[in-house]
Amino acid sequence: MSLDTAREVLRIEADAVRRQIDNLGPQFLRAIEAVQTTQGRLCVTGIGKSGLIGQKIAATLASSGTPAYFLHAGEASHGDLGMLMPGDVLLALSTSGETPEVVRLLEFAKTRSIRTIALTGAPESAVGRAAEIVLSVAIPREACPLNLAPTASTTAMLAMGDALAMSISERRGFREEDFAALHPGGSLGRKFLKVRDLMRTGDRIPRVSSGASMPAAIHEMSRKMMGITAVVDGQDRLVAVISDGDLRRLIERDPGQLQRTAGDCGHPNPRTISEEEFASSALETMRSAKITSLFIVGSDGRLSGALHMHDLLAAGIS
Repeated sequence: MSLDTAREVLRIEADAVRRQIDNLGPQFLRAIEAVQTTQGRLCVTGIGKSGLIGQKIAATLASSGTPAYFLHAGEASHGDLGMLMPGDVLLALSTSGETPEVVRLLEFAKTRSIRTIALTGAPESAVGRAAEIVLSVAIPREACPLNLAPTASTTAMLAMGDALAMSISERRGFREEDFAALHPGGSLGRKFLKVRDLMRTGDRIPRVSSGASMPAAIHEMSRKMMGITAVVDGQDRLVAVISDGDLRRLIERDPGQLQRTAGDCGHPNPRTISEEEFASSALETMRSAKITSLFIVGSDGRLSGALHMHDLLAAGIS
C-alpha cells in the first residue's frame, strides 16, 4: 500500500512538471527580457511553502549569474521593504494567487514603477491581476491523497523557476568559468579551478638566470621550498629547470659539475602548462609524469608562474 502511494505521488508530480511545458510562451519570454534588461536585482518573494521554493529559486538564479535575493512577503510590511530598490524586478510566488501579503507587495512595487512577475497556479487570481507578467504553474491536483498539502504545486513552481533561471543564464552567456568564480569553496567550484587561480607568481616563483652559479640555484631552491627552480634567459623565457633529483644526480656523477652555471646543468625542454588549463589537468600531468611541479609560461615563452602538487592538494583538487 505504501509503495503504491509513493508511486502515485511521483507519477502525479512528474505529470505536473510535464504540464508546465505547455505553459511556456510569450509571457515567459517577457519575463526573461525583464530580468535580463534590469539595472537592478531580481527580488523573489513568497510566503509559506511558496516562500521556501522562492528561496531556492533565488539561490539558483544567483549561482547562475543573475543577481537575486529573497524577500519574505510577510516581513516586507514590517520593515524589509527597504530591500526592494528602484530598478529591481519582483518575482512573486503564490500557488493560490490570493495570498494577501504577496498582493500588497505587488501593489507596492507598482507604485515604485518596479516591474513585476507572478508565478502562480491561478493566473486570473488577485496576484495574477496585480502583476505585469504572469507565469502560470497551474496543475490539475496535488499529489497529496487528500488533495490538500502543497506537493505537485510546489514541484511545478520549482521546475518553472529552474527553467526561468537557466534560460536567463543562457541568454547572459554564463560560462563554466563564471560558474567556478561564484562557487570557489565547493566541490563544483574546485572542478573548474584554473591553473591561474592557484599558481605562484612574482617573487614566489623559484628562478635563476642561465648564467647563475649552481650554489645560487641551490639557494633559490631552498628559499622558495618547491624542490625545483626555473632557469631563464635574459628575456625571462624558460630554458631549463633544475630539481632536487637533478642536483643529486649531478653530484653523484661529478661533484665538479657544481662549478658550472645553472644554464649548463639545467634540464632542457621542461614540462610546462598554460595558466588557462584546469587545475585538475595540471594534477593529472604531474601524476602521469611522476613530477611534483610545473612551470607556467605564456605564448611568448616567458615564465609567468609555478605550481606545486601541494598547491593543488591544498585546494582540494584530487
